[in-house]
Amino acid sequence: MRATLIYGAGDVRVEDAPDPQLHDPTDALVRVLRACICGSDLWPYGSRAPTEQGDRIGHEFLGVVEEVGSDVAGLAAGDVVVAPFVWSDGTCDFCTQGLHTSCRHGGQWARDGVDGGQGEAVRVPQATGTLVKLPVGEDSPLLPSLLTLSDVFCTGHHGVVTARVEKGTSVTVVGDGAVGLSAVLAARRLGAEQIVLMGRHGDRTELGREFGATDVVTERGAEGMEKVRELTGGDGTRAVVECVGTEQSMATALGVVRDGGTVSRLGVSQYTQVPMGFDTLLRNITLTGGAAPARAYIEELLPDVLEGRVEPGRVFDRTVGLDEVPGGYRAMADRDALKVLIRP
Repeated sequence: MRATLIYGAGDVRVEDAPDPQLHDPTDALVRVLRACICGSDLWPYGSRAPTEQGDRIGHEFLGVVEEVGSDVAGLAAGDVVVAPFVWSDGTCDFCTQGLHTSCRHGGQWARDGVDGGQGEAVRVPQATGTLVKLPVGEDSPLLPSLLTLSDVFCTGHHGVVTARVEKGTSVTVVGDGAVGLSAVLAARRLGAEQIVLMGRHGDRTELGREFGATDVVTERGAEGMEKVRELTGGDGTRAVVECVGTEQSMATALGVVRDGGTVSRLGVSQYTQVPMGFDTLLRNITLTGGAAPARAYIEELLPDVLEGRVEPGRVFDRTVGLDEVPGGYRAMADRDALKVLIRP
C-alpha cells in the first residue's frame, strides 16, 4: 500500500509500505476513506531532525472495516467506522472513567509498529474499544464532518467542557486554527452567551463568526488582553480555551480570564513552564485541559453531526489525494490552508 512518512523538517514523502495484517485477535483492518493533516503534525514538520529512515505519521482517519480478528465484537467487514486519535481497549479503569488517552493497554497511531492514519489502510489494535461504527455509506457527504470526531471537534469540545462552559457562560478562545474554531463551535453548542475569538486571519475569523463567535479580537499581547477586557466590562471571560500551545498564548489566556475562572489548555505545549505566580493564586484561577479523550465524546457529538445541527467539517478548506500530501503539509505550514482533507 501507499502511506505517508516523515523524514525530517519539511520532508514528508508518500511511499510504498507493507500492507497491514492482523497481528492479534483484537485487531481490525480498516481501509481509509478519509484522513487529514493535524496542526500538531506541523510541529515535527517544522523541527524534526533528519533521519535516513522515515516514520509513519497521521492520527485522524475514518474508513471501512475490511477484516476483524476473532475477539472483535460489534464490528464486521463493510462497516464504516471512525477512529479516535489514540487507540484504547475501552475496558480498563481509565477508559471506564472516560480517560481513554491514559488507557493501560492503548497507544498512539504511527508508533511501535502501528500504522499511521495518512495511508491507504490501518491495522487497528483493540478494535472493539477503539472504533465507532457510523450509520452512513462510503460516499456520504457527511464524511468530512464525521472525520472531525477523530480529533479536532472532540478536542474543541474537550476544551470547553474542561473550562466549564455552559449555557450563559462567557468564553475566550485563543487561536483561530482548526482547534480554536472547533472550540467556538463547541461553545455555541453548549449555549455560551459570549464567545470571543482571538485570531488574525480574516478568512478563519469569518468562519469563527459563522460558528458562533460574538466578538473577534485581532490584537495580540497586552493590546489583545485589554481589548478582551473592554468587551467584558473589564473583567475578562469566565472560561478561556487556549488553542495554540505557545508561552505567549498561555500568558494571553491567563490575562483574559475572569477572577475565579478557568483556563483550559488544548494547544500542543511548546513550553515547559506556566506563568502562574502569586497573582493568579490570589485570583483563584484554575488551569486544566490536556489531550482530549475523543473516544469518550464521539457518541455524544455524533447525533448533532448526523442531523446537521453542527458542521465541523467546514474547517477543511483543501482536499488532496494521497500522493499530494506533501503539498498539503506545505500549504498548512505556509498558512495557505486551514486544515487539509486527504482522500486516499
